[in-house]
Amino acid sequence: MTARGEVGTVTEVAPNGGYKVLILSTPVEFVGGTDSIAVDLGDYGCTKVSAAFASSQTTTGEVLADATVSVDSNTSGVIVMSTSAAGTGVYGIVIYAY
Repeated sequence: MTARGEVGTVTEVAPNGGYKVLILSTPVEFVGGTDSIAVDLGDYGCTKVSAAFASSQTTTGEVLADATVSVDSNTSGVIVMSTSAAGTGVYGIVIYAY
């Protein structure tokens, strides 16, 4: 497994709605089921996560397939996630954090 750390792009959506909605796009070389990715929730004023959902882009930006994501750990607001083995490519992950 490759621990990729904090890579990709995270976009904050609706920052004043109680929960923060973060949308994460992994780099195209991300390997589902093998690599892990970290997000520092503290960068967005959060320490906990209540839900996470994912899809994989079989054709970047065009065709989406269901993927699963799990939050494997949360250490001081830094979550480490892994995804289902849907191949190499861009994964879109939506995180609900508070």
